[in-house]
Order: sequence, then structure tokens, then C-alpha cells
Amino acid sequence: MTVLAYRFALDPTPAQARALRSHAGAARVAFNWGLARVGANLAQRDAERSYGLAAGDLTPPVSWSLYALRRDWNAAKGAVAPWWAECSKEAFNTGLDQLARALKNWGDSRRGKRKGKPAGFPRFRSKRKARPSIRFTTGALRCEARHAVLPRIGRVKLHEDGRRLADLVAAGAARVLSVTVRFERGRWFASFTVETEVSRPAPRLPDAVVGVDLGVKTLAVLSTGEQVLNPRHLSGALRKLRRLSRTMARRQGPDRRAGRAPSNRWRRASAALGKAHGRVADQRRDGLHKLTTRLASEFGTIVVEDLHVAGMVKNRRLARHVADASFGELRRQVEYKAGWHGGRVIVADRWFASTKTCSGCGAVKAKLPLAERTYTCPSCGIVLDRDVNAARNLAEYGNRQIAGSGPEIGNGRGADRKTGLTWQVAVKRQPGTAHAGQTGTVPAQAGTAA
Repeated sequence: MTVLAYRFALDPTPAQARALRSHAGAARVAFNWGLARVGANLAQRDAERSYGLAAGDLTPPVSWSLYALRRDWNAAKGAVAPWWAECSKEAFNTGLDQLARALKNWGDSRRGKRKGKPAGFPRFRSKRKARPSIRFTTGALRCEARHAVLPRIGRVKLHEDGRRLADLVAAGAARVLSVTVRFERGRWFASFTVETEVSRPAPRLPDAVVGVDLGVKTLAVLSTGEQVLNPRHLSGALRKLRRLSRTMARRQGPDRRAGRAPSNRWRRASAALGKAHGRVADQRRDGLHKLTTRLASEFGTIVVEDLHVAGMVKNRRLARHVADASFGELRRQVEYKAGWHGGRVIVADRWFASTKTCSGCGAVKAKLPLAERTYTCPSCGIVLDRDVNAARNLAEYGNRQIAGSGPEIGNGRGADRKTGLTWQVAVKRQPGTAHAGQTGTVPAQAGTAA
């Protein structure tokens, strides 16, 4: 069984919108209450340690597991939130569950059990900045053709057609696990988390290996020679976004220090700016889904690069374009969609010199400026687009992985950094064969997109 999410836009009535905001506020109250309780306990224990008390004499620690937080909340909710009966229990459980996950990530990060960037201690959620969200896991959870049924909220009208999900549930092919209602860009959205059996047809070319070279000028270049142009949705909407930003800046916005509330004109300008940003995000997501679905349904093996996107966005001239291309999201979609169709994704090593290597003879250039868009091999004389050359090298990388020979290491030490040395002799070879009669070292190239 596979867990999928079906997301629908909602059209709640004013009363239902107020109820949803009330539930989201209840989740925020429970989160802040639990965070204050845990933070006070940790501060008290740190203070006692500074006084020189022994470990056995310290104030007992407070458990931050979800079970313990819910137990303590049920005992204190009468005094903390006398209005608790007006909201579903799922509202408070949402906030406590989010707090338990955040504290666990913080604790695991401190102990070195969590990969990635260090997770900081959770912060209190503001009514003005926190995004309203509520997750329902029990009660009446149902998706109908035109309505979503939520506990304590009732039947909320869907802005989109939900007949497909309703038919799957009615036929017993899917089971709704939870519903997350979230306020984004001026409207409410409902995401149904569903457990179902995913069956997709096998790729049209199950034995084909395609290399995909990602870039900014051209979003994706395939080893077949096909080029997918970068639509650059953000660049196209930048003029409108700047105009809306200037309009909002001229309105009277909120000022907490002066106790000033935002004007209605500022609220309308802010909603218009958020809607414009949301349209760009929707266009980008739609294009990526169409591209990745086509790749996964056509090719049995897809080879992509392990791009260092965090380093690429540090270039102030390319940061906006790299972020607009959304390389990470494209790779994520390709990976899970290839699994649906029975294919596989091979991720080339970050230091594999796909751009500098000649796809004809295997010679490697020491330098290849980003402005040089045509690859010209000094050894075999091949001339072709640099992105097509990189895509072909990625496809060859995938063929070697399938054959079990693994990637070729240009130097005997297995260095993972470019050495800056150049090839002295380059011998023509057939694709897929090993280098022979060559001297020097292969300068590896970090995964970059052009």
C-alpha cells in the first residue's frame, strides 16, 4: 500500500471559515502552552545545575512525548483554555503533535542522531505570523463529490471536483487516514492523506537509459537530444510582483511596537501579492509534474546529477533563476514516480565530470567556462551542445552502473576534488570501454547546472 495526498481548494461559508480559524488558533494555544512548560522545566534544571546541585537533586524532567503532552494538557485545559469544548480535540492534538516532533528533532540534532542542518529549539507561534493549520485524524472524515466532511466543522464545499477520490473510497480501493486543512494565499485547502494501492503501467521503453542534464537556460536536456525550455515563471511575473509589492509598501501596515493595526487596503494589497506568488508556484509545480510524469512513463532508467543547489544559490547573479528552476523538486518527483512505474533513478556522483568529459572519446577538459555553450573536443574533434554532451555522459554513467562496473575514477587515489591538472594524451575509445594509454589525472567537476 502507498500513502498519497489529494489536495483540494475549499469554499467555506463565513461561519465555517471562522470555525476553521478557531481550530487553528486552538492548535497554536496548545503548542505555546506545551512549549512554555517544557522551556520552564529546562531553564529550572539549568539554573539548579549552575547552583551546584547533584543530578539526583534536580527538578524532575518533563516528558515531551505526545502521550505525555496530551495527558498533561487534559489535566490543565480547564484552567488554560476554558473554551476548549468549542473546538474539536483534534485541534489541540495538532499543536501538541507538532511540538512533540519539533522537540524530538531538536533533541536528536543535539545528540547527533539527526542528519542535515542542526535543528534549533522550537519558538513560540505568533497569531500574526503562524500559518493557520489543523489536522484531523479521527471522527467524520469523508470526501464527497462536491464537499469535504470534517469533524465539528461539517460539510465544506469543495472548489474542485472530488469525485475521483470519493469513488476510490466507496469502492474500497482507498482509505482516508487524515485530513489537513491549511490557509494559504487567501484561501483554505484540504489535503486528504489516503492509503491506496498505486498501479501504473510499465515504462514504454523499459530498457532505455536516459541522462537528464538540468540547467537554467534550458530546464532539462535529455541524452536523446530533446531540450525542455525553462519557462521561467518567476521572471515572467516579476514586473507584476514588483508593482504589487510597491503598492503594499505604500499602505499602512501593522506595527506592533506602536500598537498599530494594518489598514484594510494593506490587507487587500497583501492578499493580492500572495495570490500572485501562489500563481507562480502553481505554474512551476504544474510544469514539473508534466515533465517528470513523461520521463517516468517513457524511460526505464533515468540518470540525474547530484547538484549542489545550496552552493549554487550563493551566486547572486544566478540565485533567483536557480530557485525558479526548482531542481530539488524535479528530482524528488522523478524518484517517486519512477518507483510507481517500476523504473529506477540513478543519481550520478556530485564530482562526476559530466560537462567537461567528451562523450565521444572520454577526454576531459581542465576548464570549461560557463559562457562556452558549445563543447569542442581537442582530441576527437567532436562539436556539440555542452548540455547534450553532459546528458550523454550521464546516460553512459547509468549504463556502467547497470553493468556493475561502477563509475570510472580518473586518478588512482580516488580524489573527490578537481586537481587542476590536464590530460597529456587522449586516446579515442568506444563509448562504454575503459580508458587506455592515457596519462595525467581526471579533474572532477562539482555538480553544477548551466
